[in-house]
Amino acid sequence: QVQLVESGGGLVQPGGSLRLSCAASGSIFMINAMGWYRQAPGKQRELVAVITSGASTNYADSVKGRFTISRDNAKNIVYLQMSSLKPEDTAVYYCYARARPTTPIRWDDYWGQGTQVTVSS
Repeated sequence: QVQLVESGGGLVQPGGSLRLSCAASGSIFMINAMGWYRQAPGKQRELVAVITSGASTNYADSVKGRFTISRDNAKNIVYLQMSSLKPEDTAVYYCYARARPTTPIRWDDYWGQGTQVTVSS
């Protein structure tokens, strides 16, 4: 199976920056897309950014120009550089991967346990 472990969350002031990291491990055969979702209190989980193995990216409109997603395919790590953070970015951020383990031979969606990001003065 595939495990995802996030790091890098915390408390930051408005206008500040944070970088989230997510490392995938386990019996990985291949990973296609990796990305980040977030869920604020009382709201549904939403896409923040996603990146394919070919480095194509997609961002939520609310974070375009402020967040940058990147990926190290050799290490199976995805990063989210967040800048100009706003209070409305406060949420639990979840790492996501579309991956195929060595066994069973099928593609599945995998999720990390989440890391809290709080933007407040």
